[in-house]
Amino acid sequence: MKLSISRGDTVEVISGADKGKTGAVLDLKPRHLEILVQGVAMKTHFDREEGQSVREGYIHYSNVKLKAKKAADKKKAAKKK
Repeated sequence: MKLSISRGDTVEVISGADKGKTGAVLDLKPRHLEILVQGVAMKTHFDREEGQSVREGYIHYSNVKLKAKKAADKKKAAKKK
């Protein structure tokens, strides 16, 4: 299944604990239909070298809606013309 959301797009969370939050898409897992959104689903991670840190967690694709697409590159637009 091809996802309509890609890296850099702005999305809004429509369900779950972070409902109403918006952020940029940082990463995608198309096989599992999961996306990583900036500032959403924050998880605590412990590493022996770095210690304790807080990171974003993946959320399901169906829990977000697209707000704005990433701006197209000028080079790509010029090639199409």
